[in-house]
Amino acid sequence: MMQQALQFLHDHNEVAFATSDGHLPKIRMFQIMKQEGTVLYFATSAEKAVWKELMQNPNVEVLAYADNISVRCSGMVNFNVEDDIKRWIYDHNPVLPRLYSSYDQLVYFCLPIAEMDYFDLTPTPPVFKHFDLMVGDVGDGFVGARFKSTK
Repeated sequence: MMQQALQFLHDHNEVAFATSDGHLPKIRMFQIMKQEGTVLYFATSAEKAVWKELMQNPNVEVLAYADNISVRCSGMVNFNVEDDIKRWIYDHNPVLPRLYSSYDQLVYFCLPIAEMDYFDLTPTPPVFKHFDLMVGDVGDGFVGARFKSTK
């Protein structure tokens, strides 16, 4: 199921990206620029508010949704992105060269996924799996009062 969730992120790379500005949540649409296993890569400008927010608090959540399925990931971004990955991101995203004349005009960061939720409302009962990648646990989540676990 975890591979299914990761494939969903690969196939639906336009995500809601949540940061915080002090005590206020901030959310915007972002594009996953590259995915390597459980690590998601992003690019932005150092002139944007999102960059300043990440510098103050690197904890984020991202959410992808389509066709009754959602995948939510959380973790702490880091700014240690190899130069070859930066170049790959710039070269493989047609929007970036339209906005910036060189890959080094952008700032790059990655999100090693710490926790991930996969939620599919299509079947009955719905499917909700929670993955804690830091400790390697997989659990079922609450999907409604009619389907409470009897454990």
